[in-house]
Amino acid sequence: MSNAPDSPIQLDGQLLLADPSLRDGIFHKSVVFLSEHNLEDGAYGLILNHPTEQTVGDLLPSNEFQELNNIRVYLGGPIGQEHLTFAAFTSTQKQVRLKTRIPASEAIKRSQQPGTLIRAFAGYSGWSSGQLENELRHNSWISTNANQELLSLDHDKNLWGRLLRGISPYHQILAEAPDDIFSN
Repeated sequence: MSNAPDSPIQLDGQLLLADPSLRDGIFHKSVVFLSEHNLEDGAYGLILNHPTEQTVGDLLPSNEFQELNNIRVYLGGPIGQEHLTFAAFTSTQKQVRLKTRIPASEAIKRSQQPGTLIRAFAGYSGWSSGQLENELRHNSWISTNANQELLSLDHDKNLWGRLLRGISPYHQILAEAPDDIFSN
């Protein structure tokens, strides 16, 4: 990635791993799947590794959604946390795709398709035009490809370190460093 201010950065379908310097708030050790990104509109993504204690059945107790009852709800980001949305992950040999903002009825249909992983999210992560590019230039995020393995991994607090370790030896050191390096 070039650091030139006007060089285009295209990150649709990429993972953003929070740099260890983002120690406060919701993005601490977060893994964000960036499903939309362009210079004009900004970016939209979902945090993958912040499961809540709730399931869809806790929030949508209607029999209409019974097939989704046991799906754990994840905190997708700081924006719109009062809204529950569904997403469907699918993979090809080369990449993982994420279809976001699908209604519950479509989530039920897609959950019956082989190779599809349905997730429920409260909230999302969003950046206005130019905001994410600025954060990338300040090294707040580490971008990496979302590969097929992502769907078989636990999407919990350990996901960040596991993905970071796989990038390079330098990133392995970052993943294994304590949050407060002065306490070491």
